[in-house]
Amino acid sequence: MHYEGNIIRPPSEANSILLQVTVGCSHNKCAFCGTYRGERFKIKPDDVIMADIAFAAQYCKRQRRVFLCDGDALIIPQKRLLAILQAIRTQLPWVTRIGSYANTKSIAMKSDEELKTLHENGLGILYMGLESGDDQTLMAINKGASAERMIAMGRKAKQAGFKVSITVILGVAGRERSEAHAQATGRVLTQIDPDYVGALSLMLVPNTPMYEDYRTGRFPLLGPDEMLRELRTIFAETHLTQGLFHANHASNYLPIRARLPRDREAVLALIDKALAGRVALKPEWMRGL
Repeated sequence: MHYEGNIIRPPSEANSILLQVTVGCSHNKCAFCGTYRGERFKIKPDDVIMADIAFAAQYCKRQRRVFLCDGDALIIPQKRLLAILQAIRTQLPWVTRIGSYANTKSIAMKSDEELKTLHENGLGILYMGLESGDDQTLMAINKGASAERMIAMGRKAKQAGFKVSITVILGVAGRERSEAHAQATGRVLTQIDPDYVGALSLMLVPNTPMYEDYRTGRFPLLGPDEMLRELRTIFAETHLTQGLFHANHASNYLPIRARLPRDREAVLALIDKALAGRVALKPEWMRGL
C-alpha cells in the first residue's frame, strides 16, 4: 500500500483496510489538531489508488471493511469517488462496508442524489467531527461551521441513507464556556440524531494554536472531574432515537459504552459514582490519543 504523511482513522475502523485516497485534510485549520500541520491537501492519483485496491484484493481477504483515508475523502469529485467505490465492490466483493470522514463542506458539495448514489455503491458510514454544539466554541477552535450547519449536513447525510458517527470533545471549550458547550452539544446531537456518538477528552498537541494558548495561560485545560461533569451534561442532554454513545476512547478518564435510550439512567448513575470518588478513573499514564 502507498501511504503518505500521517494516517488517522476512527477507533471503530481499527481492523479495516486503510485505503488512502487523499493526503491531509481539506480544512486543516482546527486549533486543537496537529495531524496535518504543514501538509498540503491533495487527492491521490487514480493509478496509485487502483494499485492499492489490487494489493488489498490479494493480501487483505480477512478484512470485511474499508476506510477511505485521510481527513476528508468525501470531497473527491463524484465521478472519481464512484470509480473508487465500484473498484472496491468489484475487486473486494467480501467487503461489507466502506467508511469515510466527512465535513460540512464536503457534504454540502454533494447533491442529495449524489449522496444516495454513493451510498448505493457501498459507502455506508460517514464520520463527522462536531467537537462542540456551541457556536462561540466552534469559532474559537476555527472549526469552519456553525452548529446549525452541522445539524443540516448531519441530517442530509442521514437522509441519504448513511450511518452517521459524530465525534465531540470534552474540555475543548475551556473552563468559562464548559457548561454552555456541554448543554449545546447535547442539543445538537439530539437534533442530528446520529447512529453513533464518540466523546473524546481533549489532549493538547504541541505546535497547535490551542497548545500555545495553554502554554501562555490563555486556555485552561480541564481536570478529570471537570471533564466528567461535561460528559454527564452532554449525555443527559443527548436524546437519540436509537444509537450508541461511546466515551471509551483512550483519552477518556471513565470508559462508557451505552445504547440510548436504554442505558441512560445506568450511565448517569455511573458518572455520579465516579464524581463521588466511588469509581476509579483511568490514570494519566494510561491516556493517549
